[in-house]
Amino acid sequence: MSDNTQMVVSTDSLEVVDSIRTNITKKHKKVSNIKTPKPFIKKKMGMEYVEYSYMREIADKEYPGWSWKIIKTETLGSESFVVHGRLKWYDEGIWRECDVPAAHRLQKQRGTDSFVDIGNDIKAANTDAIKKAFNMYLNIADDVYRNQVDDMELSDQQKSDILVLASEIDEDKMNDIRELIEDQSINTANYNSSFAKLERQIESHNRLKEEEKSI
Repeated sequence: MSDNTQMVVSTDSLEVVDSIRTNITKKHKKVSNIKTPKPFIKKKMGMEYVEYSYMREIADKEYPGWSWKIIKTETLGSESFVVHGRLKWYDEGIWRECDVPAAHRLQKQRGTDSFVDIGNDIKAANTDAIKKAFNMYLNIADDVYRNQVDDMELSDQQKSDILVLASEIDEDKMNDIRELIEDQSINTANYNSSFAKLERQIESHNRLKEEEKSI
């Protein structure tokens, strides 16, 4: 049996994959832009955090069918309890997973080695891990946890202008530029330089065509 086997991927399959990728990007951007209601934003030791009930509600609405599984637990000495959990969610046509650890300090009665409420501390460690996964991988409460980025998507006019310019080379170049726009490789930060680079490519392309005609 030869080791030089080749896998043939159909154009239809590539289009499906590209569609899923685009939809995932749009979905997570939409969730990231959801403004967290003030009643669910709390403060502890000067740091803002979001209540679990709200984050779970958004997860239920935007990613129905998600699940959480505790993979491992451990104690760090007698000070902290660590939870290693796994979040699984259905994301625009595919199942995805992520692993997240979180630690919570075990509270002891002042001046003793007796725990105040170890069950509550264990529960808090698990909740911290779930919330961390919700934010890191589902983009829930990005506005509170400062994970939002400025919108760098091109305007409709910018998209149209650069696509028209690309079409002056050929249809393949226009399709290449369209893909770069869709995954935001071309964005508001590099639009002007991308446009100028494309103009130089057109000049070079036209010059080669003129030279071919003169031969």
